[in-house]
Amino acid sequence: MVQCVLLGLPGAGKGTQASSISSARELLHISTGDMFREAAAAGTELGLQAQEYMSRGDLVPDEVTIGMLLERISQPDAIAGFMLDGFPRTLPQASALDEALAAQGTEIDTVPYIRVPEELLMDRLTGRWSCPECSDIYHTVTRPPKVEQICDSCLSSLVQRADDQPDTVKARLDTNREWTESLAEYYESQGKLRLIDGTGAPEDITRRILETLDATG
Repeated sequence: MVQCVLLGLPGAGKGTQASSISSARELLHISTGDMFREAAAAGTELGLQAQEYMSRGDLVPDEVTIGMLLERISQPDAIAGFMLDGFPRTLPQASALDEALAAQGTEIDTVPYIRVPEELLMDRLTGRWSCPECSDIYHTVTRPPKVEQICDSCLSSLVQRADDQPDTVKARLDTNREWTESLAEYYESQGKLRLIDGTGAPEDITRRILETLDATG
């Protein structure tokens, strides 16, 4: 069984890798956003509590989130283990999660941290452009238009969302780096952190993470 937390800054490919790893090792991939929606749709007590907070635009309290996590990992599809994506986000959450798992006689056993140089993260996150007319999406690296800044389909000028502009992306990375590095130090002090080279082809990164999980298991 593997029980892990996946760390990585925006643009590191965390979502892609979580999907690939969970499929390769039959791990339950738990994204807290998806978990909230599933629990609310199922009408569970904690799910309805979470829905109340979200409907007001409030953050779901840690005790509710952790309660839902414990419920979720007790289900049959978590028998091979789980991979947490997006939680914990803070040191108090990590500590509270450790305490809750310890009360059940278990723990997080490894924490892969996908590391990518900031220049590459900026390229990935600021490269997205869209067409205001037909809504086609382009990326300067992975899907560039045939003519720079012009939509292939309708020949309209492409635009960039505010969220994808360099200043916004830089601020987002700075904020995320602060809590991610704090978590990395926390798990490193427990001997659980595993640094993963996040450059190269996605399949190469997947292989590195799988090798790390196999060595841990």
